[in-house]
Amino acid sequence: MIAMSAQEFETAVSDALDVIPADLMSLLDNVAFFIEDEPPEDDPDLLGLYEGVALTERDAGWETFSLPDRIVLFRGPLTRMCATREELLEEIEVTVVHEIAHHFGIDDRQLHDLGWG
Repeated sequence: MIAMSAQEFETAVSDALDVIPADLMSLLDNVAFFIEDEPPEDDPDLLGLYEGVALTERDAGWETFSLPDRIVLFRGPLTRMCATREELLEEIEVTVVHEIAHHFGIDDRQLHDLGWG
């Protein structure tokens, strides 16, 4: 387990987002990023979560009453699974990419095949 304050974790997530190419980030549509300490009790090892409608599944009426999609990273499981700070920073980056990929309609199987599982 790596100790990392909430502020340090937020900075690490921000740094991970900065690694994503600007052209790709500009394609995100109506997405908000959040950090929570722990995931839902029924999935205690969950590292991140995409909640929303993937771009590939939106129809013409989607925007009418839609709230922003949410990408949530869970600090607790991420810090508990990593043995070093470097490993934690890498896992945060992988989790950010993984959840953004869901926004673009890429499922877990495809992400695992691509090495982002």
